[in-house]
Amino acid sequence: MGKAMQEPTFLILTALAERPQHGYGIIGDVDRISEGRVRLRAGTLYAALDRLQSEGLVEADHEEVVDGRLRRYYKLTGAGAERLAEEAERMRVNAETAAARLAPRRRLAGGTA
Repeated sequence: MGKAMQEPTFLILTALAERPQHGYGIIGDVDRISEGRVRLRAGTLYAALDRLQSEGLVEADHEEVVDGRLRRYYKLTGAGAERLAEEAERMRVNAETAAARLAPRRRLAGGTA
């Protein structure tokens, strides 16, 4: 497994796991997935997409013109799906470890484990 992924990167890849999306679709999806905690600016997103493309994790899927503007859609590559799955597993293991270590404290405090 590689090093921990930054949350915005994780959320961008998660947004693309379901289907190809254009930039503003990704921005909206990341906002929904994170329940408003992560709000990407267009410049930040496109810099991240360029980096993710150079790493082989996402690729351009297709383009269309909407209201005179070009929309480029991006999709997750096989390597991107694999990296996202690795990161999700790493996070799951860490969360389980934290929950297990917190359980005795919650029982002492009268909470449920």
